[in-house]
Amino acid sequence: MEGLELIAFEIISSVGTARSCYIEAINEAKKGNYEKAEELIAEGEKESTVLRAEAAKEAKIKEAEGEAQSIVKIQEATAQGLRLIKDVGMDEAVLK
Repeated sequence: MEGLELIAFEIISSVGTARSCYIEAINEAKKGNYEKAEELIAEGEKESTVLRAEAAKEAKIKEAEGEAQSIVKIQEATAQGLRLIKDVGMDEAVLK
């Protein structure tokens, strides 16, 4: 796994862990184990923080990919323009 696939896996893992912590915290609170419930809530919040960080990382990667695609499109358009100039037979004297 690499790139977005790995980040997606990490996000899914964090969501599952946070959910489990919150459910377990509810069960512990129902039993009267409030200290344990608070610990589990804190652990769930930690996983949520990881989730937010991973989501931000994924957003930055997608933004960078979009910028890279824009650069490639500009380069392709430039190359196409140069081919067109060559095909038409324009030389440097005409372009000046």
